[in-house]
Amino acid sequence: MISIRKETESDIEAIERVTIAAFENHPISQQTEQFIIRALRAANALSLSLVAENDGRIVGHIAFSPAAISDGTKEWYGIGPLSVDPAMQRQGIGKSLMRAGMELVKDMGGKGCVLVGDPNYYKQFGFRNIPELVHEGIPQEVFLALPFTEATPDGFVEFHEAFRARQ
Repeated sequence: MISIRKETESDIEAIERVTIAAFENHPISQQTEQFIIRALRAANALSLSLVAENDGRIVGHIAFSPAAISDGTKEWYGIGPLSVDPAMQRQGIGKSLMRAGMELVKDMGGKGCVLVGDPNYYKQFGFRNIPELVHEGIPQEVFLALPFTEATPDGFVEFHEAFRARQ
């Protein structure tokens, strides 16, 4: 039985282990995802951090942090990393983390989310490429957004500087 909850301080090491394992063989990862989470936490920019727990063991994690948009739009969040223990993948854990996280972000007043990822996976949540939103240096086809309102921002998007963490 998988349960989704907010992280606690005692989860931090397990989150790091799951993140490292999830991205160890990922073809486009630079294996810095655990450093990103650590840097977001240190900068107090981890707006929402959820874990998936199975029999008392952390098997998944998702992070949400503020995203800046050049048109001044507020209350947008970047999603990532999203990690699931490789032995537990393809069981709906990532989907559960995404859905729970997006509902909580909406409850926090969030207006939308952005992420970099596989459009074939994230379209099931409503994410799509919005040509008016651009992240420099990221191929447009994998930069995806999901507005929670009818108002769609227009401009350049920046994830928190912690996404540049390398150690």
